[in-house]
Amino acid sequence: MKYWLLIMVLALCSVSVSANENRGNARERIEPKGFIYGLGLGINQEIYKDYDYRVIPLPIIGYRADNFRILGPFASYDALQFSDIKLMIQVAPRFQGFDDSDSYIFENMDERKFSMDAGIGISYEKKDWKVSATSMFDILGRSDGYEVKVNISRVLAKGPLFFEPSLTMSYLDRNNVDYYYGVKAHETNAFTAQYQGKSAFNTTLGFAVATPILLGGFTRIAIDYTWYDSTITKSPLVEKNTSLSARLLFSKFFNAGI
Repeated sequence: MKYWLLIMVLALCSVSVSANENRGNARERIEPKGFIYGLGLGINQEIYKDYDYRVIPLPIIGYRADNFRILGPFASYDALQFSDIKLMIQVAPRFQGFDDSDSYIFENMDERKFSMDAGIGISYEKKDWKVSATSMFDILGRSDGYEVKVNISRVLAKGPLFFEPSLTMSYLDRNNVDYYYGVKAHETNAFTAQYQGKSAFNTTLGFAVATPILLGGFTRIAIDYTWYDSTITKSPLVEKNTSLSARLLFSKFFNAGI
């Protein structure tokens, strides 16, 4: 899998495009510009033992412009653009972590905390296709780790409905995996043993459906299915090697008076 990741990054960096072609009509329509507000809900199936689901409320308020986007805790700025290739600076939350109240398997373990990541990315958008690569670092010092992602997706339109299948491959470094899936010597209990995480490659297939016809706003439903690397699934904290996650977002545009 690591070779596919390298090939996709090299392909992205070698793309040559002409300036007179746009990113695609369907993608323009599902990512309009302006001030946004709304609500969202995320449900993530956890792979930890006796920890079924994580529910994440997502209040939405933000702004989307030509080169700047902020949506709640997510933010992205296009620092440099050449034709259809953009170099971005990004900030995003990492909705991971646990404490000993979440499952019996975490008894005697130190809390693993929510964190924020920041980093850079490069993207190419043409005719409703989007290919991106990002490198994000833990800026709160929880894990002191980083993640590299490569994603490819395409928007397909059918009347007022927009469909977006996607493929994502991610590399998590040793620090990231060890923080969220490792067990230190002083953290062991009757159900675990000491375990030191190593770097991992995960793969995610995604599918999203969006429409602007409900309640005068924009509705998006996204489902992701992830396969985890064996260096994660071998952890004594883990009982599954795949997970399913879903997100429902509803947003509207408003006039901010500026």
